[in-house]
Order: sequence, then structure tokens, then C-alpha cells
Amino acid sequence: MSKKKSPPKRHKMHVKKGDTIQVISGRDKGKVGEITQTLPKTGQVVVKGVNVRTKHVKPQQEGESGQISTFEAPIHSSNVMLYSTKEQVASRISYTFTEEGRKVRMLKKTGEIID
Repeated sequence: MSKKKSPPKRHKMHVKKGDTIQVISGRDKGKVGEITQTLPKTGQVVVKGVNVRTKHVKPQQEGESGQISTFEAPIHSSNVMLYSTKEQVASRISYTFTEEGRKVRMLKKTGEIID
């Protein structure tokens, strides 16, 4: 008996690539950065300057020296909150409609429209 493999579940996220966010929990709590990549399959985001890891790279050829590279590792999207650069405050999100009938994202604290 073999189990049927189900397709990976895509997580609905409240943030998009290019959004300015603030980290609300974890080691980098309080840091503000921009989302450079979203990973909907795992529900994670990569934020510039947040969750920076170091990787020791071995030399590939003889005579070449090894390197230490740094990169931003993904964090879960539930640990980030949208950030208003004008008001300097993190806020939850709500969805509203414009006069043209377009659905847009709005910050609850400031009323600022993001999209």
C-alpha cells in the first residue's frame, strides 16, 4: 500500500514582495526591512538584513581558498507585520475597495493604502 502524495499546500500570506515590514518575534525582533522573496509553499519570507546566517564554503579546486558567505535565511510570515514608514508604526492589515472598485490593502492603525 503506497500513500498518494498530495500537492504542496500553498499558504495565503498577508505580505508581498517589496513590502516594508517589522519583525514582531524571534531573535531579530524589532528590525525593519523589505521583503526580497516570498515562499508560498512554506509560508515564509526572506527579509533584507534580517535572520542573517553565515555559511562556510569549502574550496572547490586545489590552491583555491575557502570562503565565509553571509545570506538572509527565510522566516515565517506570521512573525512579520506590515510597517508604515511615514508613521513609524507596525500595523495589521485590512482589505477595502477604492472608488474605482479595486480591492486594496490598508493599514488598520494609520488608514494608509499600500497597493
